[in-house]
Amino acid sequence: MLTRLAEHEKRRRCALSHARLVADPARCIQCGICSYNCPAGIDIRGHVWCEEPIDDCRCVICGECVARCPRGALRFVSLSVVS
Repeated sequence: MLTRLAEHEKRRRCALSHARLVADPARCIQCGICSYNCPAGIDIRGHVWCEEPIDDCRCVICGECVARCPRGALRFVSLSVVS
């Protein structure tokens, strides 16, 4: 169990070191579905409203917010693009 948890954490850190979750505020209708479906409880809608990437240490890169967004406003992008 501990080995599997450690492996998951390693994959998560690797993903976070290469990509960030960003939003297209022009597509967002502020419905809140992304925040509602976030298992970590991150206020994704608030980040979108402020036009900032979701750079929260609680993010587990599950992709639920991306999958649930009815307008396709969220996506993962390479850090080289974000910077």
